[in-house]
Amino acid sequence: MALRDWFLTARERANPVSELPVWTTGNLAEPLIHGAAYFDRLVSAVSALGPGDHLFFTDWRGDPDERLRPDGPTVAQLFAQAAQRGVVVKGLIWRSHLDALSYSEAENRGLSETLRAAGAEVLLDQRVRRGGSHHQKLVVLRHPDAPERDVAFAGGIDLCHSRRDDADHAGDPQPVLMSPRYGPHPPWHDVQLALRGPVVGALDTTFRERWTDPMPLDSENPLAYVRDRLRGADLSPDPLPAQPADPPPCGPHAVQVLRTYPAVRPRYSFAPDGERTVARGYTKAVRRARRLIYLEDQYLWSTEVAELFAEALRANPELHLVAVVPRHPDVDGRLALPPNMVGREQALSLCHRAAPDRVHVFDVENHDGGPVYVHAKVCVVDDVWASVGSDNFNRRSWTHDSELSCAVLDETRDERAPADPAGRGDGARVFARELRLRLWREHLDRDPDGDEDHDLLDPAKAVEAITSAAEALQRWHDGGRVGPRPPGRLRPHRPERLPWYTRAWALPVYRLVYDPDGRPLRARRAGTF
Repeated sequence: MALRDWFLTARERANPVSELPVWTTGNLAEPLIHGAAYFDRLVSAVSALGPGDHLFFTDWRGDPDERLRPDGPTVAQLFAQAAQRGVVVKGLIWRSHLDALSYSEAENRGLSETLRAAGAEVLLDQRVRRGGSHHQKLVVLRHPDAPERDVAFAGGIDLCHSRRDDADHAGDPQPVLMSPRYGPHPPWHDVQLALRGPVVGALDTTFRERWTDPMPLDSENPLAYVRDRLRGADLSPDPLPAQPADPPPCGPHAVQVLRTYPAVRPRYSFAPDGERTVARGYTKAVRRARRLIYLEDQYLWSTEVAELFAEALRANPELHLVAVVPRHPDVDGRLALPPNMVGREQALSLCHRAAPDRVHVFDVENHDGGPVYVHAKVCVVDDVWASVGSDNFNRRSWTHDSELSCAVLDETRDERAPADPAGRGDGARVFARELRLRLWREHLDRDPDGDEDHDLLDPAKAVEAITSAAEALQRWHDGGRVGPRPPGRLRPHRPERLPWYTRAWALPVYRLVYDPDGRPLRARRAGTF
């Protein structure tokens, strides 16, 4: 298997200004499934930092009082204590919209001010396209005197309320306000990667490019800039310490860092025409798919994204698409709910028309029958290529907001039959296959040690197994929940079809507000990323 067959080449990345490497090898990527596992690992790693070490982070939302373990510390306590020990703590948090609009302006500002008082520097970053956000979730920990200890965390999990859940899916004791269908403590499914090796240097570069960009922090909103000046906010990033050399190789994983940056004015210094390597990376991988594409995604919107899957399904008669999505949108209300529903309905309909018998969409519930909010952003193609990131499968994430994903190719073959499910000679790879199996074991209530994987390896048998389990659970619900509950937590996803008069207004609102297009005009006209 040649890495260039799956990963983007330098030319395909199409952003020669950036100093980001095309890809790195010799890494070790470890999936951390659920916020409780990630937060526990983060506390251990940050607590081990000493004077002169680096802690850099980016986030969409940061709640200073979110407890990372049941008895603490909170996010603010962990990072503030690091700064007080002499760790160089720098952060970039999206400035956000107002809390009155169900965003997190006050929380993000509170985390910034709390850490500033402890000696850290955390900036509220509004260098986005109008109506956009910084959606990257990244923590980079560097040890200049011991680079072999360097680690980075990247994926879908914010440092905020509702994220600290585990496999039991009882929810975080500190919830965010969501649709009441998810209850007072919304169950939350998510994935983050712990990364070691040279890729840590690439993720460090990702942070540094944003930090040193000369565009004013409030360039998108002049009124916000005036308010920040009156409040004495920090609007001028201090210099960063010199970037350490990349950590030494430590594992069998090649990792390609994929990003989204929109086309904006003034231009990003590191992406003058924006960057759409998330969209390009997924496009290249999906077009190589032959047997199985597995997705977990918060939205799965956009005809542009759905058409990519539809094309692959039409071109490959043995290809199946399996997707796990939330049962309900995270919002409710007569005005907010329909635009959140119409995009997924449109996308899934397009895929089903391409291959009615080979598109399988499920949602998740806990053992009490409560719906689990799927916030993960995971893709596995033919048990070879896998990605975990902040980006959703929609036009906003692929063109409009800042996003960050890591695609992984493992040099280690998985010899369990079928050893080459796609029949292309690439062979199943341990990281991709095991990531899919870990997620499916939980969703199907299988042995987490893998002793019951016999029917989950071959793509056709795996699809049959996951579909049968979901249908059995649905029949149990439809029959009044009589008798023992069947194993598993998946049910067939049944999106509600909106009446034509609701679709008439919800569709343009969805396209303009919820799923905007951040591509340059020439790319829009060409229909490319």
